[in-house]
Amino acid sequence: MTTAIGTPAVGALAGVRVLDLTINVLGPLATQTLGDMGADVIKIEPPQGDPMRDTGPARHAQMSVFYLNMNRNKKSVVLDLKSPAALEALLRLVGDADVLVHSMRTRAAERLGLSYAALAERNPRLVYASAPGYSPDGPYRDRPAYDDVIQGESGLADMVHLATGVPGYLPTVVADKLCGVFLASAIGMALFSRERTGRGQQVQIPMLETMLSFNLVEHLWAGAFGDEGRLGYGRALSPQRKPYATKDGFICLLANSDEQWKRLLATLDRPELAADPRFATMEGRTENIDALYSIVADQIGLRTTGEWRARLDAADIPNGPMNRLQDLLADPYFRETNFFERYEHPSEGPLITTAIPQRFSQTAGSIRLPPPRLGEHTREVLQAAGYDDAGIARIAQGAPARQAAGTG
Repeated sequence: MTTAIGTPAVGALAGVRVLDLTINVLGPLATQTLGDMGADVIKIEPPQGDPMRDTGPARHAQMSVFYLNMNRNKKSVVLDLKSPAALEALLRLVGDADVLVHSMRTRAAERLGLSYAALAERNPRLVYASAPGYSPDGPYRDRPAYDDVIQGESGLADMVHLATGVPGYLPTVVADKLCGVFLASAIGMALFSRERTGRGQQVQIPMLETMLSFNLVEHLWAGAFGDEGRLGYGRALSPQRKPYATKDGFICLLANSDEQWKRLLATLDRPELAADPRFATMEGRTENIDALYSIVADQIGLRTTGEWRARLDAADIPNGPMNRLQDLLADPYFRETNFFERYEHPSEGPLITTAIPQRFSQTAGSIRLPPPRLGEHTREVLQAAGYDDAGIARIAQGAPARQAAGTG
Protein backbone atom coordinates (compact mmCIF):
# COMPACT_ATOMS: atom_id res chain seq x y z
CA MET A 1 0.00 0.00 0.00
CA THR A 2 1.31 3.46 -0.88
CA THR A 3 0.88 6.09 1.84
CA ALA A 4 0.01 9.68 0.93
CA ILE A 5 2.26 11.99 2.93
CA GLY A 6 0.96 15.42 3.87
CA THR A 7 -2.62 14.68 4.92
CA PRO A 8 -4.08 16.79 7.77
CA ALA A 9 -4.00 15.51 11.34
CA VAL A 10 -7.31 13.89 12.24
CA GLY A 11 -6.37 11.43 15.00
CA ALA A 12 -7.39 11.35 18.64
CA LEU A 13 -4.58 13.79 19.56
CA ALA A 14 -5.06 16.27 16.71
CA GLY A 15 -4.33 19.76 18.03
CA VAL A 16 -2.01 18.56 20.82
CA ARG A 17 1.49 20.04 20.59
CA VAL A 18 4.37 17.92 21.88
CA LEU A 19 7.94 19.09 22.49
CA ASP A 20 10.12 16.02 22.08
CA LEU A 21 13.52 16.31 23.76
CA THR A 22 14.27 12.59 23.56
CA ILE A 23 16.93 10.52 21.83
CA ASN A 24 17.72 6.86 21.19
CA VAL A 25 14.70 4.49 21.35
CA LEU A 26 12.37 4.80 24.32
CA GLY A 27 11.39 8.46 24.02
CA PRO A 28 11.27 8.68 20.21
CA LEU A 29 9.05 5.60 20.05
CA ALA A 30 6.67 7.15 22.58
CA THR A 31 6.49 10.48 20.77
CA GLN A 32 6.07 8.79 17.38
CA THR A 33 3.02 7.05 18.85
CA LEU A 34 1.64 10.45 19.85
CA GLY A 35 2.40 11.79 16.38
CA ASP A 36 0.69 8.83 14.73
CA MET A 37 -2.41 9.74 16.72
CA GLY A 38 -2.42 13.26 15.31
CA ALA A 39 -0.24 15.24 17.72
CA ASP A 40 2.02 17.99 16.37
CA VAL A 41 5.40 16.67 17.53
CA ILE A 42 8.40 19.01 17.45
CA LYS A 43 11.62 17.05 17.85
CA ILE A 44 14.20 19.29 19.55
CA GLU A 45 17.66 18.02 18.60
CA PRO A 46 21.20 19.08 19.49
CA PRO A 47 23.40 20.23 16.59
CA GLN A 48 24.79 16.72 16.15
CA GLY A 49 21.29 15.21 16.08
CA ASP A 50 19.76 12.15 17.70
CA PRO A 51 22.44 9.39 17.85
CA MET A 52 19.99 7.00 16.18
CA ARG A 53 20.37 9.03 12.98
CA ASP A 54 23.68 7.24 12.45
CA THR A 55 22.67 3.70 13.50
CA GLY A 56 22.01 1.17 10.75
CA PRO A 57 21.86 1.24 6.94
CA ALA A 58 21.35 4.65 5.33
CA ARG A 59 21.18 6.26 1.90
CA HIS A 60 22.33 9.59 3.25
CA ALA A 61 24.14 10.72 6.40
CA GLN A 62 22.02 11.11 9.55
CA MET A 63 19.04 9.31 8.01
CA SER A 64 19.58 5.71 9.08
CA VAL A 65 16.83 3.12 9.24
CA PHE A 66 16.87 3.04 13.04
CA TYR A 67 16.05 6.74 13.08
CA LEU A 68 13.53 6.44 10.24
CA ASN A 69 11.59 3.73 12.08
CA MET A 70 10.94 5.88 15.16
CA ASN A 71 10.60 9.46 13.96
CA ARG A 72 7.78 9.79 11.44
CA ASN A 73 5.08 12.41 12.05
CA LYS A 74 7.58 14.84 13.60
CA LYS A 75 9.25 18.14 12.79
CA SER A 76 12.96 18.60 13.56
CA VAL A 77 14.26 21.75 15.23
CA VAL A 78 17.92 22.16 16.14
CA LEU A 79 18.54 23.98 19.43
CA ASP A 80 21.83 23.83 21.29
CA LEU A 81 20.45 24.07 24.82
CA LYS A 82 23.91 24.96 26.15
CA SER A 83 23.30 28.31 24.47
CA PRO A 84 21.19 30.79 26.47
CA ALA A 85 19.53 32.00 23.27
CA ALA A 86 18.46 28.51 22.24
CA LEU A 87 17.32 27.70 25.77
CA GLU A 88 15.19 30.83 25.82
CA ALA A 89 13.68 29.79 22.47
CA LEU A 90 12.73 26.43 23.96
CA LEU A 91 11.14 28.14 26.95
CA ARG A 92 9.09 30.26 24.59
CA LEU A 93 7.88 27.10 22.85
CA VAL A 94 6.95 25.63 26.24
CA GLY A 95 4.41 28.39 26.73
CA ASP A 96 2.21 27.03 23.93
CA ALA A 97 2.95 23.32 24.36
CA ASP A 98 0.64 20.67 25.72
CA VAL A 99 3.31 18.04 26.39
CA LEU A 100 7.07 18.06 26.95
CA VAL A 101 8.92 14.73 26.88
CA HIS A 102 12.63 14.46 27.66
CA SER A 103 15.22 11.74 28.16
CA MET A 104 17.64 13.71 30.32
CA ARG A 105 18.69 12.65 33.79
CA THR A 106 16.88 14.55 36.50
CA ARG A 107 19.87 16.65 37.56
CA ALA A 108 20.72 17.55 33.97
CA ALA A 109 17.20 18.85 33.40
CA GLU A 110 17.35 20.81 36.64
CA ARG A 111 20.71 22.39 35.71
CA LEU A 112 19.19 23.66 32.47
CA GLY A 113 16.21 25.10 34.30
CA LEU A 114 13.94 22.50 32.71
CA SER A 115 12.56 20.86 35.83
CA TYR A 116 8.84 20.25 36.07
CA ALA A 117 8.47 22.89 38.77
CA ALA A 118 10.14 25.53 36.62
CA LEU A 119 8.18 24.77 33.47
CA ALA A 120 4.85 24.40 35.30
CA GLU A 121 5.23 28.00 36.43
CA ARG A 122 5.35 29.05 32.79
CA ASN A 123 2.61 26.68 31.67
CA PRO A 124 0.41 25.11 34.38
CA ARG A 125 -1.37 23.01 31.72
CA LEU A 126 1.84 21.31 30.62
CA VAL A 127 2.12 17.51 30.81
CA TYR A 128 5.79 16.95 31.61
CA ALA A 129 6.92 13.39 30.91
CA SER A 130 10.10 11.32 31.19
CA ALA A 131 11.22 7.72 31.63
CA PRO A 132 14.21 7.67 33.99
CA GLY A 133 16.07 4.42 34.57
CA TYR A 134 15.03 4.21 38.20
CA SER A 135 12.46 5.51 40.66
CA PRO A 136 12.82 9.24 41.31
CA ASP A 137 12.35 8.50 45.01
CA GLY A 138 15.23 6.02 45.28
CA PRO A 139 19.02 6.20 45.61
CA TYR A 140 19.51 5.39 41.89
CA ARG A 141 17.53 8.38 40.62
CA ASP A 142 20.48 9.83 38.68
CA ARG A 143 22.11 6.62 37.49
CA PRO A 144 22.25 6.06 33.72
CA ALA A 145 20.31 3.11 32.35
CA TYR A 146 20.11 1.36 29.01
CA ASP A 147 18.06 -1.57 27.78
CA ASP A 148 20.63 -4.31 28.50
CA VAL A 149 21.16 -3.06 32.05
CA ILE A 150 17.42 -3.00 32.76
CA GLN A 151 16.93 -6.46 31.24
CA GLY A 152 19.53 -7.70 33.72
CA GLU A 153 18.32 -5.85 36.81
CA SER A 154 14.65 -6.69 36.20
CA GLY A 155 15.34 -10.44 36.17
CA LEU A 156 14.73 -10.85 32.45
CA ALA A 157 18.27 -12.07 31.70
CA ASP A 158 17.89 -14.62 34.51
CA MET A 159 14.64 -15.87 33.01
CA VAL A 160 16.60 -16.60 29.84
CA HIS A 161 19.16 -18.38 32.04
CA LEU A 162 16.48 -20.50 33.71
CA ALA A 163 14.93 -21.40 30.37
CA THR A 164 18.12 -22.07 28.38
CA GLY A 165 20.91 -22.62 30.90
CA VAL A 166 22.76 -19.53 29.71
CA PRO A 167 22.12 -15.94 30.90
CA GLY A 168 21.12 -13.71 28.03
CA TYR A 169 19.11 -10.79 26.76
CA LEU A 170 16.07 -10.98 24.55
CA PRO A 171 17.21 -10.21 20.98
CA THR A 172 15.26 -6.96 20.92
CA VAL A 173 15.43 -3.76 22.97
CA VAL A 174 12.34 -4.83 24.87
CA ALA A 175 12.81 -2.58 27.91
CA ASP A 176 13.20 0.54 25.79
CA LYS A 177 10.28 -0.29 23.54
CA LEU A 178 7.90 -1.46 26.24
CA CYS A 179 8.62 1.53 28.46
CA GLY A 180 8.08 3.75 25.42
CA VAL A 181 4.61 2.27 25.02
CA PHE A 182 3.91 2.81 28.74
CA LEU A 183 5.15 6.40 28.45
CA ALA A 184 2.88 7.21 25.51
CA SER A 185 -0.07 5.64 27.31
CA ALA A 186 0.60 7.59 30.51
CA ILE A 187 0.83 10.86 28.57
CA GLY A 188 -2.57 10.16 27.04
CA MET A 189 -4.02 9.54 30.50
CA ALA A 190 -2.52 12.79 31.82
CA LEU A 191 -4.04 14.70 28.90
CA PHE A 192 -7.42 13.15 29.67
CA SER A 193 -7.07 14.23 33.31
CA ARG A 194 -6.16 17.74 32.17
CA GLU A 195 -9.40 17.92 30.21
CA ARG A 196 -11.25 17.41 33.49
CA THR A 197 -9.12 19.50 35.83
CA GLY A 198 -7.50 22.10 33.58
CA ARG A 199 -4.07 21.35 35.03
CA GLY A 200 -1.11 19.43 33.72
CA GLN A 201 1.14 17.21 35.78
CA GLN A 202 4.44 15.36 35.85
CA VAL A 203 4.50 11.82 34.44
CA GLN A 204 7.43 9.48 35.15
CA ILE A 205 7.87 5.92 33.90
CA PRO A 206 10.92 4.47 35.71
CA MET A 207 12.31 1.73 33.50
CA LEU A 208 13.37 -0.75 36.18
CA GLU A 209 10.12 -0.63 38.11
CA THR A 210 8.08 -0.71 34.89
CA MET A 211 9.88 -3.82 33.66
CA LEU A 212 9.57 -5.47 37.07
CA SER A 213 5.81 -4.95 37.08
CA PHE A 214 5.68 -6.36 33.55
CA ASN A 215 7.94 -9.37 34.18
CA LEU A 216 6.32 -10.38 37.46
CA VAL A 217 2.74 -10.62 36.21
CA GLU A 218 3.27 -14.37 35.95
CA HIS A 219 6.70 -14.80 37.50
CA LEU A 220 5.90 -13.44 40.97
CA TRP A 221 4.21 -16.82 41.38
CA ALA A 222 4.33 -18.05 45.01
CA GLY A 223 6.16 -14.86 45.95
CA ALA A 224 2.70 -13.28 46.04
CA PHE A 225 2.16 -15.32 49.23
CA GLY A 226 5.51 -14.35 50.72
CA ASP A 227 7.45 -17.39 49.51
CA GLU A 228 10.60 -15.61 48.37
CA GLY A 229 12.19 -18.80 47.05
CA ARG A 230 9.40 -19.73 44.63
CA LEU A 231 9.33 -17.08 41.95
CA GLY A 232 8.98 -18.07 38.31
CA TYR A 233 6.17 -19.59 36.24
CA GLY A 234 7.32 -23.06 35.25
CA ARG A 235 5.57 -23.31 31.91
CA ALA A 236 7.07 -20.07 30.63
CA LEU A 237 10.55 -21.08 31.83
CA SER A 238 10.49 -24.60 30.39
CA PRO A 239 13.38 -25.23 27.97
CA GLN A 240 10.85 -27.19 25.90
CA ARG A 241 8.73 -24.07 25.37
CA LYS A 242 9.80 -23.25 21.84
CA PRO A 243 8.57 -23.64 18.25
CA TYR A 244 8.04 -27.29 17.38
CA ALA A 245 9.99 -28.79 14.48
CA THR A 246 7.81 -30.29 11.76
CA LYS A 247 8.95 -32.32 8.76
CA ASP A 248 9.57 -29.15 6.77
CA GLY A 249 9.81 -26.24 9.21
CA PHE A 250 8.51 -25.08 12.56
CA ILE A 251 5.07 -24.41 14.03
CA CYS A 252 3.96 -22.51 17.12
CA LEU A 253 0.91 -23.54 19.11
CA LEU A 254 -0.57 -23.27 22.56
CA ALA A 255 -3.37 -24.99 24.45
CA ASN A 256 -4.48 -23.58 27.77
CA SER A 257 -7.69 -24.98 29.22
CA ASP A 258 -8.47 -28.62 30.01
CA GLU A 259 -10.80 -28.75 27.01
CA GLN A 260 -8.19 -27.33 24.66
CA TRP A 261 -5.64 -29.89 25.84
CA LYS A 262 -8.13 -32.72 25.26
CA ARG A 263 -8.65 -31.52 21.68
CA LEU A 264 -4.93 -31.03 21.13
CA LEU A 265 -3.95 -34.46 22.41
CA ALA A 266 -6.62 -36.04 20.24
CA THR A 267 -5.33 -34.10 17.25
CA LEU A 268 -1.83 -35.36 18.05
CA ASP A 269 -3.15 -38.93 18.02
CA ARG A 270 -2.49 -39.29 21.75
CA PRO A 271 -6.03 -38.97 23.20
CA GLU A 272 -5.25 -41.35 26.07
CA LEU A 273 -2.95 -38.75 27.63
CA ALA A 274 -5.93 -36.54 28.49
CA ALA A 275 -6.69 -38.99 31.32
CA ASP A 276 -3.09 -39.23 32.48
CA PRO A 277 -2.92 -37.75 36.03
CA ARG A 278 0.18 -35.80 35.00
CA PHE A 279 -1.69 -33.94 32.25
CA ALA A 280 -5.40 -34.00 33.17
CA THR A 281 -5.41 -30.74 35.15
CA MET A 282 -3.77 -27.33 34.94
CA GLU A 283 -1.82 -28.05 38.13
CA GLY A 284 -0.59 -31.38 36.80
CA ARG A 285 0.42 -29.94 33.45
CA THR A 286 2.33 -27.12 35.12
CA GLU A 287 4.28 -29.54 37.30
CA ASN A 288 5.04 -31.87 34.38
CA ILE A 289 5.35 -29.31 31.61
CA ASP A 290 8.73 -30.51 30.30
CA ALA A 291 7.44 -34.05 29.81
CA LEU A 292 4.23 -32.81 28.19
CA TYR A 293 6.00 -30.48 25.77
CA SER A 294 8.44 -33.25 24.84
CA ILE A 295 5.54 -35.50 23.87
CA VAL A 296 4.00 -32.72 21.79
CA ALA A 297 7.35 -32.14 20.08
CA ASP A 298 7.71 -35.82 19.20
CA GLN A 299 4.26 -35.94 17.62
CA ILE A 300 4.64 -32.67 15.71
CA GLY A 301 7.78 -33.98 14.06
CA LEU A 302 5.74 -36.63 12.24
CA ARG A 303 3.96 -34.29 9.81
CA THR A 304 4.57 -31.15 7.74
CA THR A 305 3.70 -27.65 8.88
CA GLY A 306 0.82 -27.45 6.40
CA GLU A 307 -0.64 -30.74 7.59
CA TRP A 308 -0.50 -29.66 11.21
CA ARG A 309 -2.01 -26.26 10.51
CA ALA A 310 -5.01 -27.90 8.83
CA ARG A 311 -5.48 -30.38 11.69
CA LEU A 312 -5.03 -27.77 14.42
CA ASP A 313 -7.37 -25.31 12.71
CA ALA A 314 -10.01 -28.04 12.51
CA ALA A 315 -9.63 -28.58 16.27
CA ASP A 316 -9.72 -24.81 16.94
CA ILE A 317 -6.26 -24.83 18.53
CA PRO A 318 -4.35 -21.52 18.23
CA ASN A 319 -1.39 -22.07 15.92
CA GLY A 320 0.82 -20.40 13.36
CA PRO A 321 4.03 -20.96 11.45
CA MET A 322 7.36 -19.67 12.73
CA ASN A 323 8.00 -16.84 10.30
CA ARG A 324 11.58 -15.97 9.45
CA LEU A 325 12.55 -12.30 9.62
CA GLN A 326 13.58 -12.26 5.98
CA ASP A 327 10.15 -13.57 4.92
CA LEU A 328 8.00 -10.99 6.70
CA LEU A 329 7.94 -8.33 3.98
CA ALA A 330 6.64 -10.84 1.45
CA ASP A 331 4.18 -12.60 3.76
CA PRO A 332 0.75 -12.83 2.05
CA TYR A 333 -1.14 -12.01 5.26
CA PHE A 334 0.72 -8.74 5.81
CA ARG A 335 0.25 -7.84 2.16
CA GLU A 336 -3.49 -8.46 2.45
CA THR A 337 -3.77 -6.31 5.58
CA ASN A 338 -1.49 -3.56 4.13
CA PHE A 339 0.74 -3.70 7.18
CA PHE A 340 3.85 -2.59 5.33
CA GLU A 341 3.20 0.83 3.87
CA ARG A 342 5.28 2.36 1.09
CA TYR A 343 5.87 6.06 0.70
CA GLU A 344 8.17 8.49 -1.04
CA HIS A 345 10.54 10.41 1.22
CA PRO A 346 11.59 13.82 -0.17
CA SER A 347 15.29 13.08 0.31
CA GLU A 348 15.55 9.34 0.95
CA GLY A 349 13.40 8.11 -1.92
CA PRO A 350 11.05 5.11 -1.71
CA LEU A 351 10.76 3.70 1.80
CA ILE A 352 8.77 1.06 3.65
CA THR A 353 7.33 1.57 7.11
CA THR A 354 5.01 -0.38 9.38
CA ALA A 355 1.38 0.62 9.55
CA ILE A 356 -0.13 2.14 12.67
CA PRO A 357 -1.38 -0.90 14.61
CA GLN A 358 -3.94 0.89 16.80
CA ARG A 359 -7.43 1.00 15.31
CA PHE A 360 -10.00 3.71 16.11
CA SER A 361 -13.45 3.77 14.54
CA GLN A 362 -13.75 7.57 14.71
CA THR A 363 -10.28 9.08 15.25
CA ALA A 364 -7.87 6.90 13.33
CA GLY A 365 -4.21 7.82 13.26
CA SER A 366 -2.31 8.57 10.04
CA ILE A 367 1.19 8.87 8.64
CA ARG A 368 1.32 12.53 7.64
CA LEU A 369 4.98 13.53 7.84
CA PRO A 370 8.08 11.57 6.82
CA PRO A 371 10.96 11.38 9.31
CA PRO A 372 12.53 14.85 9.14
CA ARG A 373 16.03 15.78 8.15
CA LEU A 374 18.09 17.29 10.95
CA GLY A 375 16.86 20.83 11.61
CA GLU A 376 14.46 20.72 8.65
CA HIS A 377 11.77 22.70 10.48
CA THR A 378 13.88 25.02 12.66
CA ARG A 379 13.00 28.17 10.76
CA GLU A 380 9.32 27.26 10.36
CA VAL A 381 8.80 26.55 14.07
CA LEU A 382 10.78 29.53 15.35
CA GLN A 383 9.03 31.91 12.97
CA ALA A 384 5.69 30.65 14.26
CA ALA A 385 6.96 31.35 17.78
CA GLY A 386 7.58 35.00 16.85
CA TYR A 387 11.25 35.08 15.87
CA ASP A 388 12.40 37.07 12.85
CA ASP A 389 15.28 36.05 10.58
CA ALA A 390 17.84 37.91 12.65
CA GLY A 391 16.62 36.30 15.86
CA ILE A 392 16.75 32.85 14.29
CA ALA A 393 20.28 33.49 13.08
CA ARG A 394 21.38 34.59 16.55
CA ILE A 395 19.90 31.42 18.07
CA ALA A 396 21.82 29.32 15.56
CA GLN A 397 25.02 31.19 16.44
CA GLY A 398 24.55 30.74 20.18
CA ALA A 399 23.98 34.42 21.01
CA PRO A 400 22.89 35.52 24.52
CA ALA A 401 19.17 35.17 25.16
CA ARG A 402 18.55 38.92 25.48
CA GLN A 403 19.70 39.39 21.85
CA ALA A 404 17.49 36.65 20.44
CA ALA A 405 14.04 38.01 21.21
CA GLY A 406 13.24 38.70 17.55
CA THR A 407 9.88 40.32 17.01
CA GLY A 408 8.05 38.37 19.71
